[in-house]
Amino acid sequence: MKFFDFGEVIDTNTEYAIFGIPWDYLTSKETPNSALAPGKIRRASNDLALTTELGFKIPDLNVVDLGDVTIENETDVQSNIDLIINFINNIYSQKKEIIPVMIGGDHFCSFPVIKAVGDNFDNQDEFGVLIFDAHLDFYKEWDKGKFSHATIAHRVFDLDFITNKNLVIAGTRDIDIPEMMNADEENIFHLDAYRLLEEGLNESIERIIEYFKYSKIKSLYVSIDIDALDPSIAPGTGFAIPGGYSYREMWKTLREITKSFKIIGFDLVEVAPNLDIKSKLTSNLAAKLIVELISFIKYNK
Repeated sequence: MKFFDFGEVIDTNTEYAIFGIPWDYLTSKETPNSALAPGKIRRASNDLALTTELGFKIPDLNVVDLGDVTIENETDVQSNIDLIINFINNIYSQKKEIIPVMIGGDHFCSFPVIKAVGDNFDNQDEFGVLIFDAHLDFYKEWDKGKFSHATIAHRVFDLDFITNKNLVIAGTRDIDIPEMMNADEENIFHLDAYRLLEEGLNESIERIIEYFKYSKIKSLYVSIDIDALDPSIAPGTGFAIPGGYSYREMWKTLREITKSFKIIGFDLVEVAPNLDIKSKLTSNLAAKLIVELISFIKYNK
């Protein structure tokens, strides 16, 4: 089953390449099973209507679904990082101007994707990463070592083309002392979720936009941890922290971000279908956000 029944072969018209990474070995909890998410989110998409909220016809989007990266041995972390990077490099070898869209998996799946997208981007001095997350995920090491879903933001920060000038983490509201100290030491800009209430949504969006524009960033990779949204609307995740974005707040934030920056890749991670409610609310939400963001990128140009 493909996402919204899109095709699976890249051609000259293809603009977006969806793929899944069914890998959650680097989560720090045994309960969630986000490896199931790519398949469940695809299935949820086929229960949704075929227009976006702004009235665009979803079948008219130039999207392919390339299936999943094959994870052969989930405990061999470096081999899987290499597999993911090679998978993305193969996408770019078929068409350089394409936008990868990844469905995870735990949040560490974003690291090799961001690395591959950044390595393939010609203007790295104009490239930034925007992460939506309830957590900073800025530990230097956690659980199994330096590779963990709790170290993802730090591993991204360690990339040659990332500094504290082109990395923003938004929606944070569950931060541990060591990672707060790490982030403060590196002067990482994180937009805490309470500011949505105190400053208002529009001001919060503008703060993100101004931060990147001050650094002369023109192109973004966007990573959405589903726990950035409030668990009242996204209960199917391993770390359900109250006080997150509503669907409408996230929808508007993504829409405004695409008006100001060229989105050259994005992902949605950490959906745990085994923890979802019977109506599949979280998988439905994930499918909606993915297709809405694709349409924003397409039509907000």
